[in-house]
Amino acid sequence: MTDLPRLTADRITTAVSRLFMERGAACIREFTVRTGRRVDLMVLGNKRDITIVEVKSSRQDFTSDTKWPDYIEWADKFYFAVAEDFPLEILPGSERCGIIITDGFDCHIVQKAPAIKLATARRTHLVTRMAQKAMRRLEGVVQTAGDIPLTRAGPDSTC
Repeated sequence: MTDLPRLTADRITTAVSRLFMERGAACIREFTVRTGRRVDLMVLGNKRDITIVEVKSSRQDFTSDTKWPDYIEWADKFYFAVAEDFPLEILPGSERCGIIITDGFDCHIVQKAPAIKLATARRTHLVTRMAQKAMRRLEGVVQTAGDIPLTRAGPDSTC
């Protein structure tokens, strides 16, 4: 019997993003909050609720990270997402965060995150910045793919 390779952070992020998107939410990876810290996944729900997901691919990845407590104040809910063989006992308790486990495809919320309501001004700031960041990324992909001309075609073209 062959051991399966460890799940990468990217694979875990993809699976968790799919979980939230199947529930109608929108996700953006590698989003920087005002403090300059970059979170793995920001999730915007249908009711403008904001969830941060911090992905941990190994015990060492978790124990070497001291930044995650700074993320809690930037979301209504905070989750760790880990592979199903991750040692869950080293993660914080349910009073601080939720836990999502994945096999790389399916995900299960094994510990619900406590809800902490963001201030309206912070929520508005975050939603605006997430929209701008997502739009810039999308436009960059479109332009790089060559789907649209980067200059006008002629005197009759419109912007």
